[in-house]
Amino acid sequence: MKLSQGGGHWQAGGFNLSTIKIIMDYYFTIETSPVAEFKDRGSKFLAYSFPLKNASDFKKHLQSLKKEHSKAVHHCFAYRIGTDGNNFRTSDAGEPSGTAGKPILGQIDSKQLTDILIIVVRYFGGTLLGIPGLINAYKTASSLVLQCTPIVQKAVEINYELQFNYTEMNDIMRIIKQNNCTIHKNEMLLFCKMIIGIPKNKREKILDSLQGVENLELRIVN
Repeated sequence: MKLSQGGGHWQAGGFNLSTIKIIMDYYFTIETSPVAEFKDRGSKFLAYSFPLKNASDFKKHLQSLKKEHSKAVHHCFAYRIGTDGNNFRTSDAGEPSGTAGKPILGQIDSKQLTDILIIVVRYFGGTLLGIPGLINAYKTASSLVLQCTPIVQKAVEINYELQFNYTEMNDIMRIIKQNNCTIHKNEMLLFCKMIIGIPKNKREKILDSLQGVENLELRIVN
């Protein structure tokens, strides 16, 4: 086996990694997409949560809800992706600055979650809620939708690219299945290529197992 490994380190950035236990070997996220409703003085707030792995999927969810709720006045959101704490975004979508996106993200962070998107759709009821009222409404709607979905714990993974002969496929798949690795990409040709996620807490054990596979090239990928 040929192994090449790049250096790296955890970066807290704008988010305290310890709050979601990423400095350990696991993180917390969701796997279902519920909806919750909150009403205040005639305005209706519909909160949707989605598991999220990339910004492209975020755009698809947002466009879908804008189409479904074309008569709504606001489509506010927040998301957090990944385990380095740096990939997040919020939007007030026309509401006063800081009244929607930040309260939504605050609920995500209060539950120590990542790889998650929350979109709150607002139908205006004719009565202005004021800054405190808006903050409370978006915070409450986000809190309600998070109460509707189980929070799951997942292993922090390090991605590796594997290149090997097709004849070694059975040995590779056995190691992957035994250690609950995630297959992100799989090209099955005479010479195969895979990108897999190796659980951080099992990395040494898994790499030791892969050393026994002939003609395997392995490298860390982002």
